[in-house]
Amino acid sequence: MSQAALALEDSNSRQLAVELVTDARHLRAAQALRYQVFAEECGAQLHTSEVGLDQDHYDLHCEHLIVRDLSTDRVVATTRILDSRRAPAAGGFYSESEFQLVGLTDLRGDIMEIGRTCVHADYRNGATISVLWSGLAQLMNERRYNYLMGCASIDMQDGGLQAHAIMQRLRGRYLSREYLNAIPRLPIPERDLPANLTAQLPPLLKAYMRLGAKVCGEPCWDPEFNCADVFILLRREQLCPRYARHFKAS
Repeated sequence: MSQAALALEDSNSRQLAVELVTDARHLRAAQALRYQVFAEECGAQLHTSEVGLDQDHYDLHCEHLIVRDLSTDRVVATTRILDSRRAPAAGGFYSESEFQLVGLTDLRGDIMEIGRTCVHADYRNGATISVLWSGLAQLMNERRYNYLMGCASIDMQDGGLQAHAIMQRLRGRYLSREYLNAIPRLPIPERDLPANLTAQLPPLLKAYMRLGAKVCGEPCWDPEFNCADVFILLRREQLCPRYARHFKAS
């Protein structure tokens, strides 16, 4: 993937570019953004070796995709990528720490797992997400990944009411265990739902569903991040036609 693979101007006339991290400075900037979003904004209890940075052992085995504001060189969005070739050295995919992934070894073709996805508060708009997804699309095309998988988080500050309401909404249309059965290692606590509760899908989870992803099981509770993680699997062959041209090679 070439540096600054895509540049796009957002509604505030900012030039955004997506690229893979190639130096320690930009990696630290991505980890600082993750710390800001997950620890400072969301209250996650991070176990990190350096104050102000979100770091774990998976970082050493992942590639890191970032979106930069070219006028300031600020890293404004990031996700990390762990694929089938690098996962064994990391001790497996990150998702396997939260789910028993029944059927994972039977999947044919290469897998691209994404995680720790976040966007700076000042850049949470369609343009930034579009640039980030376009970078992922280019990598899928260049490397011919057959699957994209990962966890989408749902805030648990309400005790899990939204998580249960969202899963109730997802089960009818998006739940599929045909290729993978994701069994949570720590299921979310049971809750009685109020009759008038409306499910509000988080932006990342909503984006996955629009692309054609499937939810492969019930959510896992992540106490350190105080969230419910939903495991999703996206097969290239099942991409929504509206978005398929972005993810399939011509």
